[in-house]
Amino acid sequence: MKKLSARRRHPLAAVVVLLLALAATGGLYAAFAPADKAQADTTSQSLAIEEGKKIYSVGCASCHGVGGQGSSDGPSLVGVGAAAVDFQVGTGRMPAQQPGAQVPKKKVIYSQKEIDQLAAYVASLGAGPAQPTSEQYSPDGADIARGGDLFRTNCTQCHNFTGEGGALTHGKSAPNLDGVDPKHIYEAMQTGPQNMPSFPDTTMPEQQKKDLIAYIQAVNGADSPSPGGLNLGGLGPVSEGLFGWIFGLGACIAVAIWVAAHTAKAKKS
Repeated sequence: MKKLSARRRHPLAAVVVLLLALAATGGLYAAFAPADKAQADTTSQSLAIEEGKKIYSVGCASCHGVGGQGSSDGPSLVGVGAAAVDFQVGTGRMPAQQPGAQVPKKKVIYSQKEIDQLAAYVASLGAGPAQPTSEQYSPDGADIARGGDLFRTNCTQCHNFTGEGGALTHGKSAPNLDGVDPKHIYEAMQTGPQNMPSFPDTTMPEQQKKDLIAYIQAVNGADSPSPGGLNLGGLGPVSEGLFGWIFGLGACIAVAIWVAAHTAKAKKS
């Protein structure tokens, strides 16, 4: 006992105890830390980036540069984020058929897995908006009336009152939103493709995007009612009312003239 007490009073006893405690803590962390899962996620992400780089080299590098830095034929992709790639490639706008004022939609040539790999590679070039989750663009819990207010304030100038699209200047156009995947609508608001301004969360929070998407689905979906019958392309109540007034009044005048020309008095004269 005297020998043990003497060792406890040794000047290096505290250092030895501290080293033993650190070694025990490190051992416990190594034993229970989720290293395998983290390593698996890192490996999966690295493989996706590697495969995405191969797809990029074949389908995108000729316009956007070998490293995504851009060229005279295409803008830089550094910092555009995975959401921009998923929208542009997932809707068939990219790879572009040809340069122009408006890149049209066409058949999607990549699978969703390939698009995700391409998005992972472009996202690795610089931080940007990520692909949204289904909860972010789901209409569940959305306020359709509030979405209508937001749509009329921010979108009707180009997409018309019910999202049926319209012509813009210099050969550009706003597309019809009928049948567009809610995920792509969300990504378009996040990234601002082509002529569209972007609406990041600092400008339009996630809940407002959900409200707006719910409104578009309510007024421009396959099962959306059309109480007024012919909607004239969703031009809005004033334009449609003026159109109906002019042509309705003209039709009434034409009928009145025809009736007056076929009365008995008119025939005798």
